[in-house]
This record gives sequence, C-alpha cells and structure tokens, in this order.
Amino acid sequence: MYRLTYGLFVLTSRLDGRDSGCIINTAGQVTSEPNRISIAVNKANFTHDLVLKSGRFNISILSERASFDLFKRFGFQSGRDVDKFAGFDGCARSANGLWYVTEGANGYISATVEQTVDLGTHTLFIARVDDMETIGDAPSASYAYYQSSIKPRPAQPAPSQKTAWRCTVCGYIYEGEELPPDFVCPLCKHPASDFEKV
Repeated sequence: MYRLTYGLFVLTSRLDGRDSGCIINTAGQVTSEPNRISIAVNKANFTHDLVLKSGRFNISILSERASFDLFKRFGFQSGRDVDKFAGFDGCARSANGLWYVTEGANGYISATVEQTVDLGTHTLFIARVDDMETIGDAPSASYAYYQSSIKPRPAQPAPSQKTAWRCTVCGYIYEGEELPPDFVCPLCKHPASDFEKV
C-alpha cells in the first residue's frame, strides 16, 4: 500500500466556534464539471466530527517545505485535548471562515460536503469546491517524500539483550519480548500493527 502515491494535507473545519485540524493523506479531484473533491477521514479524529456536523472544510496542500513540527501539531495530538491553532501564526481564514495553513503549504481548497459514504473506520466525504488558491510554488509533498525527507530518522536503540519494537509512523521504541496486541503508541496513537521488530 505504501507504493501508492499519496499527497499530504491538513484538513480543517469549525463548529460552534471551535476550530480543529488533522493530517490526512486521501484527497483528490473526483469531477471537474462541476468541480468536486473527495476526502477520507478516520472517524477517531475530532476534525472528522466537525466536518460531518458542519458540512464544510478546507484542505491545505502541504509542500516539500513543510516541517516535522507541522506534522506533530496537526497529526500527533487530538483536537479534543488541545487547541491546535493556539500560538500558531502559519495560518489564515478563508472566505468561508475556516482556517487554512499557510506555513509549509502551496495551496488550499474550500469545500462544502454534498455526500458521505460510511467506510467503517473512515467516512468518505464528496464535496463541491467553493474556492481555491495557490499560495506557494514548492512541490507538493508526497507520503514517500515525508518518509524520506521530513520525518526524522528514529534513533537506533543502544545494543542490548532486549527486544525492541519501533513505531513505523513516529519512531517510538517499545522494549519487550512481545508487543501487546492492544498496544497504542503513546506519541502518535497508532496501533500495534504499525510497529516493527528491531
């Protein structure tokens, strides 16, 4: 699956005066006449609920200039627990009143949901494009580029007699002979299936 080409985006929405955003890697054009896009969002994300209830969202297209700090801000913490926009100056409000990311992004798209499809763990949103703008000329970041050039390489564990398991998403190291099947990474909240034995 990692051989498929994915872009990386910050999805933002707002409901009842509360803003949030999360990293997603599934957004694409569906039709050009009328102009529609689709996004798939994990139901566990707080931003998913904002999009579902408000019916509006922005997609900020991340570029190769995006920093790992941007991914940590929007990807490694939940909007249920923190205000991801607090103290963050790399954003602006679009005409629809939602934030979009300007730092490390090369464009944004504002959209209104027209249809939803329940995919079990995710919801597929089909949306009408209301507005869009190019805000930079750096190439768009792919998931492969993120893995090779943005995400820091995890520190190699010191040689020991212990077995270690590394999170393939953030690099967190768990030490133990067996990784519990219900283990969740304390940094990025990914499940045991995203760990590899090192």
